[in-house]
Order: sequence, then C-alpha cells, then structure tokens
Amino acid sequence: MTKATTDRNRTITVLLNGTNHTLQSIVPIPFQMSKPSLLGNTLHLEFGVLIGITGDIKGRLILAGDQAVFRSIGESMFGMPVGDEMLPSFSGELGNMLAGGIATVIVENDVTTDITAPTIMQGDTTLSGYEKSIRLTATFDGIGDLQIYLLID
Repeated sequence: MTKATTDRNRTITVLLNGTNHTLQSIVPIPFQMSKPSLLGNTLHLEFGVLIGITGDIKGRLILAGDQAVFRSIGESMFGMPVGDEMLPSFSGELGNMLAGGIATVIVENDVTTDITAPTIMQGDTTLSGYEKSIRLTATFDGIGDLQIYLLID
C-alpha cells in the first residue's frame, strides 16, 4: 500500500469517527451507528443536506433521511416543533453543526480540511460523479434512520 493510499484511508477513518463522535455530542437522542459500507456510483435521495469538503480529502458529506426524522431531531434539540417553513433552515444548521464538529475533531488528528456552506436537497435528487461512496446509518430510537454519506472525489 502506498503512503498516499495509507494517508487517504487514515483521513477517511478520522472523518467517519469524527462524524459519530460529533453526532453524539449534538443530538440528544440515543442512536446506534452502523458500520461503514461502500455504495455504488449513484446516490438517490428525497431530502438531505450536502456539505462540501476540501483539503487533504475532497468530496461531500451528506445527511439524508425522511423529513420526519429531521423534524424529530430538531424538536429534541430545541424543545419545539420544526414546521415546514423551518425544516430546511434547521436541516442546514444541523449539517453546519455536524460539519463544524467534524472539522474540529479532524484538526485534532492533523488532517487539514475546509467545509462549504450547506446545500439543502429536496425532491427526487440523484448525485453522481464521485469516486467512492461510504454510508453510515444512525438509527435513532423511536424516530428512524439518518443516512450519512461520505462521497469522495
């Protein structure tokens, strides 16, 4: 294995571990995190948040799931219902909080990255044009699943 491949694998591991750690620190609902799985070259979703990643690794971090899952997470975090008009704003802020927390964790592990502002995806969305896709599933007790995708360029 080349040094570049070893460094890239380490960076991916740090990103995935940082995702789990950060989600635990910002969402006050118990959840179980799946093991990472590789996916194909096309991703389909109905609702989600996309955060761009640059630096030692380039790609995108995506949170995807039913709108009801995002609403329940928002209600647990802020103690009030998240209505239709506030759902995109809350979802973007959740993406920002997660990406910012991950960025902090990875800097502590000597990985250099930067993140973009969140992009909200609603409706039938298909993403392609990336080299590798890794999925984690956070299953929240009594609420449902939040899919976390790391799309690597």
